[in-house]
Amino acid sequence: MNLLKKTVKPNIDVFKESKIKLLEWVARKRKVIEVFLAFPYNPYHPAPYSRFTMQNMMDFPNDFLVGEQYWDLLGGKGTFVDLLRIFDDVGKNYKRRIEEKIIEVAKKKIESY
Repeated sequence: MNLLKKTVKPNIDVFKESKIKLLEWVARKRKVIEVFLAFPYNPYHPAPYSRFTMQNMMDFPNDFLVGEQYWDLLGGKGTFVDLLRIFDDVGKNYKRRIEEKIIEVAKKKIESY
C-alpha cells in the first residue's frame, strides 16, 4: 500500500501532480497494487468531501481516502472512532493546562515589547 499525504484542500496543480504520481506507482510496480491520496480529516464535515479542484481528475473513493476511511485502513475498523475518543479525552484532561500555558506565553510576549 502506498499513501500520498497532502493538505486536505489541495489546489488543482497538486491534484494533477498527485494523480500522475499515483499512476506512476501503479505502472512501475507492473502488478496490482493499491495507491491512494490520503486526507486525515474532512474539512467539510459533516458534508461529504468535495473540492472543486479535483473535478474530472480524482475518482472518490478509488483515488483517495478521507478521514474515517483513511484511519480505518491504517488501523482497522473502528480506528477513527477510537482516535476521536482519545482526542476528546486528552483535550478534556489538558484543557486547563493548555489555557494556562497560552496565558503564560502571551504574558511573556506582551512584557517583552
